[in-house]
Amino acid sequence: MSDAIRDRLIVALDTDAHTALGLAQSLRGHVSWLKVGMTLYYSEGPEVVRRFADLGFRVFVDLKLHDIPHQVEGAAREIARTGAGMLTVHASGGRAMMEAAVRGACEASQECGLSTPDVLAVTVLTSMDEAALKDVGVLRSASEHVELLGTLARASGVQGVVCSPHEAAAMRDLLGSEALVVTPGVRIAGTDSDDQARVATPGEALAAGASHVVVGRPITGAANPAAAVETIFPEE
Repeated sequence: MSDAIRDRLIVALDTDAHTALGLAQSLRGHVSWLKVGMTLYYSEGPEVVRRFADLGFRVFVDLKLHDIPHQVEGAAREIARTGAGMLTVHASGGRAMMEAAVRGACEASQECGLSTPDVLAVTVLTSMDEAALKDVGVLRSASEHVELLGTLARASGVQGVVCSPHEAAAMRDLLGSEALVVTPGVRIAGTDSDDQARVATPGEALAAGASHVVVGRPITGAANPAAAVETIFPEE
């Protein structure tokens, strides 16, 4: 796998701290990005982000912030202080909330002399389909709702979005060539999609316009995670 492709893979460590740190050690030199989600962050706090950064990884802190702008600005500030490379907010929180996240991340990183993390707006969770959206009062299709939220995210000044691979092409067209389009819901051909509803293979996601793909269980659940990384893009 080329370094250019390797840098576009984010491995999700949705495990306990002991397992996550062991996985991180085994993946050194094989991947550039690790994702810290709610399970790990709420267990270990911001220190786990710093530990991964100290091991040489770039860290995607995926907490999907969604609150009043003041709270989200403060949370984004604290995440930025860890040295995270990316963080997420829910686009459905609105323009003022997303703008607050960008402001908090920028100010904190400047104060600490760190690179400013990219703020990504989560559009529609990859576990949701039209029926699930209807349950919460959204009568648009998933693709239509992603486009609406992507448009709002663009106006809010975030650096990109999180969407399923199914909407990656539309988001690339909407946001332009420089934006980040991060796609979870990625599964290896022939494997179970688990609790994801809108999935694709890593190669399909990149071909559709994704800047990064997030892969968790196919790597972290493998007997040899480092070897599993090398099978992620068989077509590359």
